[in-house]
Amino acid sequence: MIQLSLDGSARAGLKILCLGSHSDDIEIGCGGTVLRLAEQYPASTFYWVVFSAAGDRGIEAKSAAERFTSSAHLAGPVLKIFPDGFLPFVGSEVKAVFEELKKEFSPDLIFTHNRKDAHQDHRLVAELTWNTFRNHLILEYEIPKYDGDLGQPSFFVPLERETCQNKVQFIMDAFKSQHSKRWFQPETFFSLMRLRGMECNAPSEYAEAFYCRKLML
Repeated sequence: MIQLSLDGSARAGLKILCLGSHSDDIEIGCGGTVLRLAEQYPASTFYWVVFSAAGDRGIEAKSAAERFTSSAHLAGPVLKIFPDGFLPFVGSEVKAVFEELKKEFSPDLIFTHNRKDAHQDHRLVAELTWNTFRNHLILEYEIPKYDGDLGQPSFFVPLERETCQNKVQFIMDAFKSQHSKRWFQPETFFSLMRLRGMECNAPSEYAEAFYCRKLML
């Protein structure tokens, strides 16, 4: 395994853009990595954008964003109310949101969905991420789901067990509306992190994994 680290200047603070189609996507996909970066680079600012977060789901998204980041370093969250499952059909409006984001700031690191995700909303957000931010480090996270679309990610972030425990606890505490779903269980989230930890030989045995399509040394 080749280990890469961010430039020492990053300790002055990173600008990190977290994009999620729905409430809980960011937290499930990269919540552990967000917690690690917030601790490792405490001066960082997290720009948090959720495209489908209406009603109670918006309240949950705001609560989760504040749990995963220090409120002093949280930009937003920006919560849109596009209809769940219909993002491709309002694509021009979603694209307009991306164009506004591009005007506001240039992030050092972007977390977004995987372009091969089986969910149509996820794919659109991933495609527009690459379409909009063309000179940035983009990491595509994974979401476990019924469709069985997990692949072979190549970028791994080892996580301490305590970080994993905090991630799962924050998810379960923040998104109570999802508890009725059979897959929305601590075991689901822990098992995926354990599998990725095994694949990268993480010292703690746990990790999150991402698809990194372009990386410049």
